[in-house]
Amino acid sequence: MPKDNVVVGLDIGTTKVVAVVAEVTLQGRLNIIGLGETPSGGLRKGIIVDIENTARAIEKAVEQAERMSGCRISSAFVGLTGPHIGSINNRGVVAVTGEDGEVGPEDVERVLQAARVIPLPADRRIIHVLPRQYIVDGYDGIMDPIGMSGSRLEVETQIVTAAGAAVQNTLKSVQRAGLAIEELVLNPLASAEAVLQQAEKELGTVVVDIGGGTTEIAVISQGCLWFAAVLPIGSEHITSDLAVGLRTPLTQAEAIKKEHGCVLAELVAENEFIEVPAVGGKEKKQVPKKMLAAIIEPRVEEIFTFVRREINGSHFQGLLPGGVVLTGGGALLEGITQLAGEALAMPVRLGWPENSGGLADMVASPAYATAVGLVNYGAGRLAHTQAAASREAIWENFWAKIKNWWRELF
Repeated sequence: MPKDNVVVGLDIGTTKVVAVVAEVTLQGRLNIIGLGETPSGGLRKGIIVDIENTARAIEKAVEQAERMSGCRISSAFVGLTGPHIGSINNRGVVAVTGEDGEVGPEDVERVLQAARVIPLPADRRIIHVLPRQYIVDGYDGIMDPIGMSGSRLEVETQIVTAAGAAVQNTLKSVQRAGLAIEELVLNPLASAEAVLQQAEKELGTVVVDIGGGTTEIAVISQGCLWFAAVLPIGSEHITSDLAVGLRTPLTQAEAIKKEHGCVLAELVAENEFIEVPAVGGKEKKQVPKKMLAAIIEPRVEEIFTFVRREINGSHFQGLLPGGVVLTGGGALLEGITQLAGEALAMPVRLGWPENSGGLADMVASPAYATAVGLVNYGAGRLAHTQAAASREAIWENFWAKIKNWWRELF
């Protein structure tokens, strides 16, 4: 049965589709109650290229999550990624129209709508309008202006855009699987929700999520997204390099990468060997483990070269004392934090999904950061909606009492 306090995150990745079901307690805590995971065959570099295959993978992942959680899933917060993702800084300005110059929710909505007015090609869609700060009569650094007095309200935003065709294909795939979309959510934004501590969000930190077909980057500072980008390169490219270099099937190369992969040759002993199945035959050959690292290291260095280029080109003017938090399935390779630290010249740590209970051990891996982040994001949306409904009910009750008192008086 569907429940009002349950949120679902759906991560449609290049290599796998993951559905996570979480229950939001009265205290606002997330309890993971269901997980579904299935291989994905309908995407290339984060972009859907086969709607039917993608829809079937979504159905299977959702069915698994339903069986585990005991809940019927009808809608989800769905992640969106791909090299078509873009981000733009923009400002909005409106006059405050509330009584006595008090900023109300309608003023905030109007200023956010004003910030959305940007020149966009016909094939682009706005996914997020994320406020970084509000400014009331020239006073900046305001995160919630409602109730403040002033005559002029401004907002600085980060606007995330995506290719319209990619958005439509995602919508079609999810709807064909029988689900409604609560909201499309930028993948690196969701990953940041799952792996960053509050202090890291405030100080300034870069989240780098290395997935199968993409590497996603998000710069988070003062609790807000300042920059986002998606690179069309991920851990699948490492698998392909191993398959070619070792002359072994892709499936075997993937298994070898997960079990023996290391990104720094200096960390591997000279006398370590592994067995590698050959292409087209049952025989196996002995290969030095150092050879694996020699194949993997250049590709990972290339990924971080592109990451550094994106960070430097983001025009972010602040400091990033939080360094880099690596997450995603590709971040599980041995030695990757050391190599990333050298390539990016910043402190690096591995990011795991945190701050959830229930069956959280099932998703305690960087590979599930996006899916867990989607339910975190959804829980925040649920709390915001409930708070708004509660405020509206309080005001309706207040005015009802005033009307009754007025009738009794006269």
